[in-house]
Amino acid sequence: MDHRAVPIKVGVVGYGHLGRFLVDRIQRDGPGVGLSLAFVWNRNTDKLTDSVPDDQILTDLAEFTDRNADVIVEVCHPHIVKEFGIQFLAHANFLVGSPSALANPQLDQALRLTAKQHGKTLYVPSGALWGGQDIQRMNDSGSLRALSIRMSKHPSCFRLGEGLLSDWSEVEGRRVLFHGSVADLCPIAPNNVNTMAAAAIAASALGFHGVAGEIVSDTALADYHLVEIEVTGLDGFSVKTQRRNPAELGAVTGRATYRSFWSSLLVCKGHGGRVYLC
Repeated sequence: MDHRAVPIKVGVVGYGHLGRFLVDRIQRDGPGVGLSLAFVWNRNTDKLTDSVPDDQILTDLAEFTDRNADVIVEVCHPHIVKEFGIQFLAHANFLVGSPSALANPQLDQALRLTAKQHGKTLYVPSGALWGGQDIQRMNDSGSLRALSIRMSKHPSCFRLGEGLLSDWSEVEGRRVLFHGSVADLCPIAPNNVNTMAAAAIAASALGFHGVAGEIVSDTALADYHLVEIEVTGLDGFSVKTQRRNPAELGAVTGRATYRSFWSSLLVCKGHGGRVYLC
C-alpha cells in the first residue's frame, strides 16, 4: 500500500472491458492504494456518460497534458501507442497495454529514447505471460537460447486481420492459424498477442523476430484461453508452462488478466528512464 500524502494521478486511455475495469477499481480502491483518476479518454465519449464524472472525461486526447497525470495507461489499440506514445512518455510514465505496437522497431527505439531523455518509465504489463521476470533474468544473464509461445482460444475470441479467421464453425475443432515470428504476427493480430509481445520485450536478446509465436483456433475452448510457453537455456535447460485463463465466449482478454493488469498498475511509481516489465 502507498501511504504518500499525494496520490499518483492516473490517466486511462480506452474504455473497453479492461479500461472500464481499471477505472472502476481506481474509483473504488484508488484512495487506499495511493491512486486517483486524472482523466479517462475514449474514442466514443458516450460510453463514459453516467460512469465517469464530467470533470474527469477528456474529450480531446491531445490535451492530456492539461491533466498532469503521473502515469498514463493505454488499453485500447496499438494505433494510440504509435500516435501518442512518445508524447505520453515526454510528460508521464506510460503503461502500454498494447505492447504489440513495439514490434515496429522504429517505434520501439523512439519510445526507449524518449523514456531515457525524460527520465520516465515505459511499463510493459505481464498480462497473461507467466514467468516473464524469469525469462528476463535469463535474457539479462545471457543464458536464454530460445522462446516459443502458443496461444489457443475459441475462434470467437480472436480479432484477426488478413483473412486468418474469415469463417469458422462450431464443429470445426482445432486449427493452427499462424506459426512464425512474433514480429510477423503482431501486425495481423494486434489485439490478441500482447502476451507474446511482452515475452519478446522480456527476451530482448532474441527480440520480436527471434521469438516464435503460434495462435490456434479451438472450438473446444469455450471456457478459457490456453497459453503455452517453452523456454530453452544453456546445457539442455528447458521449461514448459501451460496457463489456463478463464474467459467467456467472444472475450479477447481472459478474466485473470484483468487482475494481473491491476497489479501491474500498482507498480507504476517511476523506475527511471527505461523499459520495465511489471
